[in-house]
Amino acid sequence: MNIPSFTGLSSRFTYCLSLFLGVCLLLVSQLSWANTIQTVPLRLTSDSITKIDLQDWIYINKSKNISQLTKLLEQPESTWKKFEGDQPQHIGVENYWITFSIYNPDDYLSRIIALDNPLLDSVVIYHFINGELVSAQQMGDSLPFKQRPLLSNIFLYPIELQPGDTHKFYIKIDSLGSISLPLVLWSSNDLTQLTETKNLYIGLQIGLLIAISLFSLFIALASSSYSYSYYCGYVLGLTILTASLYGVAFRYLWPQWPIMQQYIFTIIIPLTLGFSLMFTEKALQFKYHNLKMLRICRVMAVISFSLAVIMPLIDYSSAIYILVFVVLTMSTILVTFSLIQAFVGQRNATLYALGRLALLIGCILTVLLYLGILKLDIASQTPTMIGLMFEVFTMAAVLALRYSDERKAKFKIQQQALEQAQRIREARDEALHAEAENSEKLEQMVQERTLELEITLRELHEVNQKLTEQNTIDSLTGVKNRNAFDRRLIAEGRISRRQQTPMALLMIDIDKFKNINDQYGHLTGDYSIKMIAYTLTEFLKRPTDLVSRFGGEEFAIILPSTDSEGALLVAEQIRQAISEQDITHNGQHIPLTVSIGVSADIIDSDEHPMLLLEQADKALYQAKRSGRNKVCYYALKADQI
Repeated sequence: MNIPSFTGLSSRFTYCLSLFLGVCLLLVSQLSWANTIQTVPLRLTSDSITKIDLQDWIYINKSKNISQLTKLLEQPESTWKKFEGDQPQHIGVENYWITFSIYNPDDYLSRIIALDNPLLDSVVIYHFINGELVSAQQMGDSLPFKQRPLLSNIFLYPIELQPGDTHKFYIKIDSLGSISLPLVLWSSNDLTQLTETKNLYIGLQIGLLIAISLFSLFIALASSSYSYSYYCGYVLGLTILTASLYGVAFRYLWPQWPIMQQYIFTIIIPLTLGFSLMFTEKALQFKYHNLKMLRICRVMAVISFSLAVIMPLIDYSSAIYILVFVVLTMSTILVTFSLIQAFVGQRNATLYALGRLALLIGCILTVLLYLGILKLDIASQTPTMIGLMFEVFTMAAVLALRYSDERKAKFKIQQQALEQAQRIREARDEALHAEAENSEKLEQMVQERTLELEITLRELHEVNQKLTEQNTIDSLTGVKNRNAFDRRLIAEGRISRRQQTPMALLMIDIDKFKNINDQYGHLTGDYSIKMIAYTLTEFLKRPTDLVSRFGGEEFAIILPSTDSEGALLVAEQIRQAISEQDITHNGQHIPLTVSIGVSADIIDSDEHPMLLLEQADKALYQAKRSGRNKVCYYALKADQI
């Protein structure tokens, strides 16, 4: 049996120890190599895909407080570490450096680097080609929008790659908000298609929110409803918040005021929350169902509106953390309130709770994605946007149901009021009927006496009418009498004086009337007078002209608004018509002619009408002296002037 010697054992132990030390040195060297790892460039060719996520080629610098590129380049390679996509996100960073490289072996290529986080305050891109700095481009929402190299909601940087060139990029980021870095290398065509699709989605979302807010505003103005007013403020706040998150507000609303980007979220979030709380109070009708919830809701609304004033005055990062806590806390309280109201049987509360739960779940998922706890291939704000849209629609449905309930309640109240009014009307009708029955006999007696009185008054009125006619109508001829003529002469004289229009008078006398009475009798004379009156009445058609029997066989005519020429023409026509008449009475032909005196003037005093009558009478006398059957116009003689 061979026993191993001590020398052999010693040599074997030495060999094992050497092997163990070698393995340890290898591990130490590998760890040291890992800490000094060189950045690996992205190899890009024409066969590469047109969308490349750059996170696998990004390295971040572990050093802090390096604000200059020269100092950064002096740092050793060990200060750089590979970017891990699942690392927690931060709010508020300063002097945050990343780097990546792109190598193009043999193709002429054109690409665009896209940084899809429109809320970064400052982004400075240093571009090296083959170790030489060729460009330094600064972007961010702390600068006016037009200073971006490509005008887009997100940050774009175009590059041209020549064969054999190595492009290295150092990016310095300073931001008070999220440090999310979704860096993607795009071809221009694919980026354009994606941008169009994304802008369409954003436009539809924002347009829908604007339409809902305007519709709510018009309903609020038309119905004076506080519910729609608060809902309008809530949706309008969500619209501005959504537009700001996507960079649309900065691009189209305040492109020259980048300072708005620093305060818009700290102002609009608490304002929107405040309007949401006020809307909840009205939508769930806490005033009628739960006063304790009403007081809590109003206190939270006061807190929210106060935060809109306070938050812009404190540090942005702290303000964001506070607002996230406040929003989640108050949303949870509102969901709890709505669930409680739903369990007690309030119909609108169930729908409201569904909307609030959807928004709350969306916010929680967004926070989990933002902090890197949950991994989904979607943008971190997408769950919140989906929950938000669902919540807006459900709130609109709640408003619609509430409006329908209010209309039904008002209709019911109106029906009850109509029924009560009908009952009051029936009671009043019964009372009136009883009163009518009690006073019917008395009314009959009054009606009988009234009828007798009416008959007496009617008879008296008829007598008065006859007396009036007798006072103004000539009983023989049926034309106006002398009394009516005198009153009309005064009235027409005043009109002529006021309007400065001429008035004419015609005095008419039957020629040799005494011979007619003596030869044919007084009855024939009366008949002749009536025929003359009839002829004068038929001849004068104007309603303002007046024919009257002046006395005996004389007639007088008043012609308002008629000058001397017109009066003479009328007088001559009357004379000729009467002289041509064939008047027969009792088989005997009666020759009749008339003499007419005419006067006309514009009345200038109260005595002038009587003077005009006197002048017409003188003209009549002149016509009779000159042979009768004539018309004479009164004119002043030379010796009378």
